[in-house]
Amino acid sequence: MEAIKSVEYDRPRGLTCGVGEAWARVPDAPSLEEKRALKARIRALLKREQAVLVAHYYVDAELQELADETGGCVADSLEMARFGRDHAARTLVVAGVRFMGETAKILSPHKRILMPDLDATCSLDLGCPADEFSAFCDAHPDRTVVVYANTSAAVKARADWMVTSSIGLEIVADLHARGEKILWAPDRHLGGYIQKKTGADMLLWQGSCLVHDEFKGIELDLLREQYPNAKILVHPESPEGVVKLADVVGSTTQLIDAAVRLDATRFIVATDLGILHKMKLAAPGKTFIEAPTAGNSATCKSCAHCPWMAMNGLANLADVLERGHNEIRVDVAIGERARVPIDRMLDFAARHKKRVQASGDLAKDASMFNNMGAA
Repeated sequence: MEAIKSVEYDRPRGLTCGVGEAWARVPDAPSLEEKRALKARIRALLKREQAVLVAHYYVDAELQELADETGGCVADSLEMARFGRDHAARTLVVAGVRFMGETAKILSPHKRILMPDLDATCSLDLGCPADEFSAFCDAHPDRTVVVYANTSAAVKARADWMVTSSIGLEIVADLHARGEKILWAPDRHLGGYIQKKTGADMLLWQGSCLVHDEFKGIELDLLREQYPNAKILVHPESPEGVVKLADVVGSTTQLIDAAVRLDATRFIVATDLGILHKMKLAAPGKTFIEAPTAGNSATCKSCAHCPWMAMNGLANLADVLERGHNEIRVDVAIGERARVPIDRMLDFAARHKKRVQASGDLAKDASMFNNMGAA
């Protein structure tokens, strides 16, 4: 039988922080023979249901492999939702946590969105209840509300902007340049990182990701002494003491790209260990070392793997396809309001990409002109 794991997480009250307690199911590990049978069953069910599987980088390797093998995708939360929106399938199966399923539903309101376990959640989502967050926003009406993707549909519906870790810095910098003051939620580490980089006036909700919050700067420094040639890859949800040791700070996709692009052969990785599967596939022959969560004052609530991501398994994936239950539903009015800050971010990201490409083209033209002059 599956076990129940108790999980403590940061439970903010606006600008202060307490401790909340939640739970996660620990699925039974199938045998190799059971895995083969489950994968074959899932492939057949995906065809029968005309469904596509989208999986996050943090779920277990078997689910990532299955998504790739069956024409789905393995990606970050927003790309999962965008892939599902653009795919012809009428049913999307989201292997991740609940806010990811909600985002997929917001972008594809007419599609059926299923999840292996609807109770798979996120400490950032849990730590930012919509009613309390809305009251916090009402208390600061002069501020532009910017929320991270790791929030419920109801919280997104209260926001002016939604951001991901790959574009949050650029959006806040743009808002700051226009003189806007920011109310940020829910991750205090990511918010603090962006605040330090941009100089923006930011009021931070005091949430955290229980995985990234556990990484230890002191222990990471000691690990770097053991591997002096290793590059350190850090997700910005990590504490400041970890971020400042990084060679690259970025989103899941950006960290994978860095593992491929950089000429180092060894990397220390400070994000959920589920990402190591994709990194090893993308950069074969390179070595990836988990950043430390142990050390002084360590509690190892997650040991670098989200307990709710771990609730996704082959057995409950097969079951949800067979029975058609665990469907994500988002109130229509909330979904329509939540889509506004998401679309605003997507439009900004598209414009930003064009600007970056244009500046790159201009740099190439200038280089070509200078070389011609030199000739």
